[in-house]
Amino acid sequence: MIARLLSHDLPRSRLLALALVLVVVGLALAPFLFPGSKALGVAAKMLVFIVLVASYDLLLGYTGIVSFAHTMFFGIGAYGVAIASTRLGEGWPAVAAGTAAALAVSLVLSLVIGLFSLRVKAIFYAMITLAVATAFQTLASQLSDFTGGEDGLTFKNPEWLSPSFEPFEQPLLGVAVDGKLVAYYLLFVAAVVLFLAMLRIVNSPFGRVLQAIRENDFRAEAIGFRTVVYRTLGNVLAALFATLAGVLLALWLRYTGPDTTLSFEIMLDILLIVVIGGMGTMYGAVIGSVLFVLAQNYLQDLLKLAGGALDGVPVLGQLVSPDRWLLWLGVLFVLSVYHFPAGVVGRLRAMAPAPSNK
Repeated sequence: MIARLLSHDLPRSRLLALALVLVVVGLALAPFLFPGSKALGVAAKMLVFIVLVASYDLLLGYTGIVSFAHTMFFGIGAYGVAIASTRLGEGWPAVAAGTAAALAVSLVLSLVIGLFSLRVKAIFYAMITLAVATAFQTLASQLSDFTGGEDGLTFKNPEWLSPSFEPFEQPLLGVAVDGKLVAYYLLFVAAVVLFLAMLRIVNSPFGRVLQAIRENDFRAEAIGFRTVVYRTLGNVLAALFATLAGVLLALWLRYTGPDTTLSFEIMLDILLIVVIGGMGTMYGAVIGSVLFVLAQNYLQDLLKLAGGALDGVPVLGQLVSPDRWLLWLGVLFVLSVYHFPAGVVGRLRAMAPAPSNK
């Protein structure tokens, strides 16, 4: 049953399986295990990034396409819900209309970019996607009447997802049941479903062709596969899943703006997470997203504790200052790449004992 659910793509490592179980259980019970708005926000960001990074790994790790326009589709999803909710009013019809419109726009853009750009060399395609993403971010910042400009758009969610929604007077296991909790579990269920869908795609015959193209596109073309068509379809699928990740983020934040979805920093974060988790492994998106988001949100707190313990020490006290958390995040990334060149998932699988032939 579990093998079918995972499309027969098992972790192939006891340590990896244990880590994945801990992540799933931790995220499923996060509101009860880690009370507080910050912890819940961190868990929600992990769910969004798991979908977003897995969709990019579908493009980079499984198809071998380097694109810098992935955050553009992420932003299209978020802006679709925000614009529809501000123009049509709060409610599920507005969310559905915004999601459908965002998916349609992403479908057309990814198809056009794929058909016109995937025939060029990899580096030129990457530059084209970077130019398109930059132009889209500039456009979103300047069309203030439509997108809110640099300030972005704040909107109201449907009633069930509103923080003021409280169906029960008494808390459940010490946690108040409100719209924020409902929104979190909507994100959790959606992230699980979308991740399993992507896992199914990469383990389907279509996914096998994408991996063959990644390994040797000339050989794939020689045996009869139209590589441009498959690459374009892979580009479209990755864009659609990124759009849905943007929808989830918008529903959680009840806000979207250029900095929250379209910035190049988010694109760099996605690339870092793919490398940390392991390219060409959907499970790498899970492990990498959790590790990166934890470091991004709690490394400053750890440095603050270390700084208090080393207060008065001339050099070390300054090195572990919370203001230098980005430096230490970079050091952790370099160490992870050095010790885990195939990513955390690749390393854990390599450490697993070989299956017996008996």
